[in-house]
Amino acid sequence: MGVSVLLVGIFLLTLNIITNHGEYLVVPDVKGKLLEDVQPSLEQKGFEVVIQDSIYVDSQQPNIILKQFPDPEATVKVNRVVYLTINRTVPPTIPMPNLIGMTLRNALSELKSLGLKLGDTSYVSDIAKNAIKDQLVDGLSIKPGAPVRMGSSVSLSIGSGLGGAEMPVPDLFGMTYGEAKIFLQSNGIATGLIMLDVGLTDTTAGFVYWQNPPPYDAQSNVNVLRVGQLVDIKLSVAKPERPPLPEKPLDQQ
Repeated sequence: MGVSVLLVGIFLLTLNIITNHGEYLVVPDVKGKLLEDVQPSLEQKGFEVVIQDSIYVDSQQPNIILKQFPDPEATVKVNRVVYLTINRTVPPTIPMPNLIGMTLRNALSELKSLGLKLGDTSYVSDIAKNAIKDQLVDGLSIKPGAPVRMGSSVSLSIGSGLGGAEMPVPDLFGMTYGEAKIFLQSNGIATGLIMLDVGLTDTTAGFVYWQNPPPYDAQSNVNVLRVGQLVDIKLSVAKPERPPLPEKPLDQQ
């Protein structure tokens, strides 16, 4: 009986030595550290290291450990596998989104959701105010669907709300509000502030007797505006009479 117990004890002791049965280790916290800095140490302590996944986080170094399992301070048996998620060394390539026509706000949201960054912004003459007119990477226009690295900066050209072509300020004096509005809209101009004289309650019954900008400046030079600009007007109840032009001095005749 005593010999049997002794043999069983020797067997169990040998089994423990061979399999490290009964030996436990505390898992260290390796998150935020470089894989090449911690892998040799983990293996030396008796852990097996397995790269479970690699993802891309632009704000982190390549090969930085982002996640680990088991969690730090967990107690595990020797030879237990430690699974790591690391930051990719090369950013993945994604299709360039189509930002053309979006508002700047929506374009920013789209870029952020795809892991892209906003680069420079510039404004171009276009009546579509705050609409994206072009998208560029490294200074060159890029088409929707073209491959682009995640984390890239995308520069945007944005409509200023004003057209590029200039035109003389139209003379609205004496027009009804309806006539003035149609005339302005046909030239890509909108009415701005509308001011009514005392006694006038309906804009459709009013006549234009003042506008800003005026057709001419103080030196009688023609004023110009661009498509998308506004013209403010004042309306009167009665149709106004244009005041006579001042006579030129004799030395200017």
